[in-house]
Parts: sequence; structure tokens; C-alpha cells
Amino acid sequence: MDDWLIYRGTGEPDPERMSLLPEAPAWRRFDGTVVPYEVPPVDSTTRRRLGNGAGAPKVHSEAAVELVNAALYLRRPLLVTGEPGSGKSTLAHAVAHELGLGRVLQWPVVSRTTLRDGLYQYDAIGRLQDSQLGPGDGGAQPDGIGRYIRLGPLGTALLPTERPRVLLVDELDKSDIDLPNDLLHVLEEGEFTIPELERIADRQPETTVLTDDGARIAVHGGKVRCRAFPFIVITSNGERDFPAALLRRCLSLELSAPGPAQLAALVEAHFGPGGEDRNHALIERFVQSAAAGELRPADQLLNAIFLVQLASGGDAVQRGELIDMLMRPIAPRYR
Repeated sequence: MDDWLIYRGTGEPDPERMSLLPEAPAWRRFDGTVVPYEVPPVDSTTRRRLGNGAGAPKVHSEAAVELVNAALYLRRPLLVTGEPGSGKSTLAHAVAHELGLGRVLQWPVVSRTTLRDGLYQYDAIGRLQDSQLGPGDGGAQPDGIGRYIRLGPLGTALLPTERPRVLLVDELDKSDIDLPNDLLHVLEEGEFTIPELERIADRQPETTVLTDDGARIAVHGGKVRCRAFPFIVITSNGERDFPAALLRRCLSLELSAPGPAQLAALVEAHFGPGGEDRNHALIERFVQSAAAGELRPADQLLNAIFLVQLASGGDAVQRGELIDMLMRPIAPRYR
């Protein structure tokens, strides 16, 4: 049964497995013309989340791995819910790391976030200011409007590249009520337009703009249309319900709190070989308190282990008090 898995959740890089991914179903095929674009490798954000070991921690369940693969096969976003600290955001980084899909594009959502923030930004004020200066003063340049347009994380993810990018839409439940509905067309059609470029397409059919990666790429006719639909992880802490139209376009995954094996893997990844053995008592204490119905993000365990190691030569009573403070529950478990 495991033969169909592209992403196996082993934590070991295996980018060649992406070549085994079959063609998308007919209703999820996109025909953007592929453009040359060098995707940056995973960056320090991914390494910080996954730890310093050779491989990423195996912190996700078999069900999570299977749904990740379903999203890859079907070219559908993955809507991931769960408690704080359950590994929702880490999932996107684990997939990018294992499948060699490069830097994770991150779109953190707040109450003021709009769809355009994710697609692109146009610095009209900067362009106006530069137009009042001469070229010798750092003003208008030959490449014109493209200097003032930067694709956002979602816009960059939809560039027509050969391999899918990984996009993390973090905490969509924090958004304004309109954003989930605004996303529907883009997620279904895999394309968007930049009106500022579309208006001048008859006299300037190609414009070079900046991407979220900091690179430059040509946009034709003011439209961006993907070739390989990105692997999109949308996270939510479950603070609100989403419209049925968005749920229909996504695959839903609910992550439970990390269990003993997942916590042990996490500790090994961040504190090196033998990390589990050295900190077995703290892991057990964390698991027991979580089982008692207390909400404790896994970050608390990592914080406690780090400081206890530094204070290992100090007073045992003080260390115990420090652990109590660091591992204090943040709330009753809500599920």
C-alpha cells in the first residue's frame, strides 16, 4: 500500500520521488507556459523548525502522511487544523525538505490581510516619487513599472514552474471574514491578473517584476497562471468556521497533539542523538500533563530541556521550579 506514497514522512531528503508523481486529474491540470526560474533551497526557517539533524523529525502520523500525498496527487490545498504546537506549520516545511521543493513561501495571515497582499504589491507612491526625480537622482529607470511590483507568497507560488512550490498560509482563521471567500477563484483556477500590467499589455506585453524570493521574472500580458499547482498548507487553530465553498476546494486534516514517539523524535532532532534518553523524564512529565487535559504546546518541552541543560549544575529545587514555570499549561484542552 505504501508504494503510492510520494511523501513518506521519513525526514530524509528524497527529491527524486517527485518524478513518480503522476499527471494531475483532468480537472486539475493547468497550462501556464513554463518559465526559467531557479527556486531557492530551503532556508534557515525550515532548518530552525525541523532541527539540526541530518533528517527532519518524524513527527506526523500515518494518516497525516496519506493526506499529504492525497493533496499532492489531486493538486488540492491541505487545510490543517489542530491545537497550537501540534505541528501544523511544520508539515509544510517537512514536505519541502523531504521532496526537495525549495524554500517554503510563507503567508502569515492577520485580521487586516487581503487577497492582494498574498498575490502582489504595487508601490504606487514610490513610483510617483521616483517620477519626480531624474534618472541621475535615482528616479525613473528604463524597466518602468516592474520596479514597483513585487509578487507575494501566493503570487510567487502560482508562477509556471516545472515543479510545485510549497506555500504555507498560516492561521487563516485570524483573517477578515471575506478572505476565505476571496481565495476561492485563485485556488480553483490557479491564476490571477495584475491590473496595472494588464492595462499596458498592448504596448508592453512583458514586464519584469520581483518575486517573494527576491528574484526577478517576466510576467506576460499581466497574467500569472501556474503549470504545477503548488502544494498549499492552510493552517487554522479552529477559532472560526470556514465557508463550505472553501472546504470543498481543500482536503481537511486535523492534527492531534504530539504523542510520546513524536515528542521523542522532536527532541532527537533538536538536541541530537541521545536527546531522548537524556531527557526521558521531562518528556514523560510533559506527556502525563497533556493527558490530564492540559493544553501544552511542544515548544514548552523544548524550552524546558534547553534551559535545564544550561542549569544542570545548579540547585535541583530551582531547576524543578524553572520547569514548572516553563511547562505551565496555557489553557484547558479544548477538544
